[in-house]
Amino acid sequence: MTRAEIIKEIRAKKTFLCVGLDPDVEKLPKHLLEEDDPIFEFNRQIIDATAEYCVSFKPNTAFYEAYGVSGYTSLERTIKYIRQNYPHHFLIADAKRGDIGNTSAMYAKAFFKRLHADAITIAPYMGSDSVKPFLEFNGKWAIVLALTSNEGSKDFQMTDAKDGLWYEQVLKTSATWGTPENMMYVVGATKAAMLADVRKIVPNHFLLVPGVGTQGGSLSEVVKYGMINHDIGLLVNSSRAIKLTKKSRLIKI
Repeated sequence: MTRAEIIKEIRAKKTFLCVGLDPDVEKLPKHLLEEDDPIFEFNRQIIDATAEYCVSFKPNTAFYEAYGVSGYTSLERTIKYIRQNYPHHFLIADAKRGDIGNTSAMYAKAFFKRLHADAITIAPYMGSDSVKPFLEFNGKWAIVLALTSNEGSKDFQMTDAKDGLWYEQVLKTSATWGTPENMMYVVGATKAAMLADVRKIVPNHFLLVPGVGTQGGSLSEVVKYGMINHDIGLLVNSSRAIKLTKKSRLIKI
């Protein structure tokens, strides 16, 4: 999916919402546990209930890998369902991969060729050869972790580097590997005021922003500091704040 296509969908639907699909079997509604594939059925209902309000879906692969082969099957079914029923939605595999070049190349093949995701989240700690293999696929995206919303982010991201803070170094260096047409960045909503500094370094890249809602991030601040006026430049994720009751009735976004 190209940048122009993402922007077109955002403008047409007047939303930049990304819906996270992070199913935890222990927290699923009890009536879904009677299904042959509770994870897929939970996802299907979330997808159908939210598709008109969002432009992107983001399954976090850990919530599928935890259940082995059956979990992977649920992930494949989920992605296939989105592709067949909502083909214009941007599909992000939240896998946070990142390894030496030949290994990253296989990860890229797995998520782009087998699972048909549009994008994958990547941890850039190992440097350029851990990211560049994901940039070799036309119409696909690398979403690089830059400034995350978790408590431990301060351990490395907020420490001093040679040229600013470490997260700033990640932005400056990795921006030379790709372009705003194939690379995005993860910037947590709980660091919303720092989005102004992020935009000074990567003014044109899309930002995937988790942390609004359950983690306490402010949507208004994300928009204030992070939006690109013309191209929007934001995908704001919500996962745990979305819930369903029986009969697929959406009760909260």
